[in-house]
Amino acid sequence: MVNNAHLVHRIARRLSNTDEQPKPPVRQHLSPEPCLPARLPNGAFIQREAEQSAPRELAKQQEEQKLKAELEAALHSPSLSATSPSEHSEADTQGSEPGQSPKPKSVSSLFSSVSLVSANLLSRRRTSQTNPTENKSWKDPEPFEIYRAIEKKDVTFLMEVRDRAFHLLLQKSGDVTPLIYAMRIGKSHQEVAIVLLGALSRYVNNLEDEDMSQPKTKQILKSLRFNLRHAIDFGLQTSQSDLIASFLQTLVMSEGDKWVQSQVDNVAIALRQGSEGKPVQVADEAVRSFATKGLGKADLITSLEDYIANATADLLIMAAWSSALDVVHGEPIPQYYFARDDRVYKAFTDRLDKHRDSTRKLGKRLRWQIEVLREVMEGRSLSFSGKVRVLARKFDQDGA
Repeated sequence: MVNNAHLVHRIARRLSNTDEQPKPPVRQHLSPEPCLPARLPNGAFIQREAEQSAPRELAKQQEEQKLKAELEAALHSPSLSATSPSEHSEADTQGSEPGQSPKPKSVSSLFSSVSLVSANLLSRRRTSQTNPTENKSWKDPEPFEIYRAIEKKDVTFLMEVRDRAFHLLLQKSGDVTPLIYAMRIGKSHQEVAIVLLGALSRYVNNLEDEDMSQPKTKQILKSLRFNLRHAIDFGLQTSQSDLIASFLQTLVMSEGDKWVQSQVDNVAIALRQGSEGKPVQVADEAVRSFATKGLGKADLITSLEDYIANATADLLIMAAWSSALDVVHGEPIPQYYFARDDRVYKAFTDRLDKHRDSTRKLGKRLRWQIEVLREVMEGRSLSFSGKVRVLARKFDQDGA
């Protein structure tokens, strides 16, 4: 289609005998809307994916070629037959008669034999894919690769190390560990430090009861203690207060049995003394002392105070139940439940319900303390800090 607008305007001017020329129509400009492409993965990530995917793809192609060859061999194999063993004998007898040709193979038998070959090959392929000893694509990275990934903020690589070789995130290289190295770089790499901290916390939080008795777990927890004890000190010195609460949680959870048992014994002695022993104050001071001397710089952080209150309440509960075990023939509360939300409280109430008759034989003061602990710690209407304040009024001031 041709635009003849200019010819129409020219004819109109001649007919009207005027020199005035019409203004050309103004086109409406479209507002620019730039479209930015999504960020591509960095070269290191692409290289690792290529190194891992290439061997698997090559093995897959070789397996497919082998499968194709065996299928073709099965199709042309003269041993395939549609007859059963009894039919074979009849066919042989008939085949011995003159003038009769051998009975042809049926299609169903042919595909049955081919399917058997295919099933065997696919089974071998699945076994090779699921067998970890045959998966040679992953190789533990060197320490410099981990520190280079921290510098480049390659979180994908760090998460892969977390899933495949978690122990490498705990190893010390020179005078630093990966977590401390990320924190030393500064605020520009704070998100990397949080990712590494999350990896350490994830390991501790996902520990099951049966994992705690394994020697490997004990060794990893020992490395965690070393890493996090230095990391929490460095975090306090650089005023990275948003990380302190998480550091403290993981540090206490991975510290082991000795410290928890020692503090439970101390708080149990204070509970026996009543208000004079000030058990809540003893428990609170024990947790704060454990969290290093520099903890006072962060004592206004709400999340940190809530965690200290959680640990304080757990010490009181575990101490009360430890004293009850002198009379009640029950199970102790596992020490690795300590400071993990309400695990200690749930274990405490379960044992009280199970040994309800035996707890009636306890002394008057201990029975009252157990009743107060169960009543105050129940529900979520109060925070841990609020519950500890109530316990302090009842145990340290009022007494029994």
